Amino acid sequence: MSYENQEELLTAQEVARRLRVDETTVRRWVNNGSLEAIKFPPRSRRQCYRIRKSVLDALLEQGEDRR
Repeated sequence: MSYENQEELLTAQEVARRLRVDETTVRRWVNNGSLEAIKFPPRSRRQCYRIRKSVLDALLEQGEDRR
């Protein structure tokens, strides 16, 4: 698979910054199934998540449609 075909993955912190919410909120959305994420083995106490940029873009578009 070439680099061009790979989708950008964002951390919970990056998603939180873009949505202007706390990182805990993003983690809560992942845990309750509201936000699709890839779970990686934890490196410390916290679970490690990556959110596809396309998932974030779809969420942002959905918010714009509500306006």
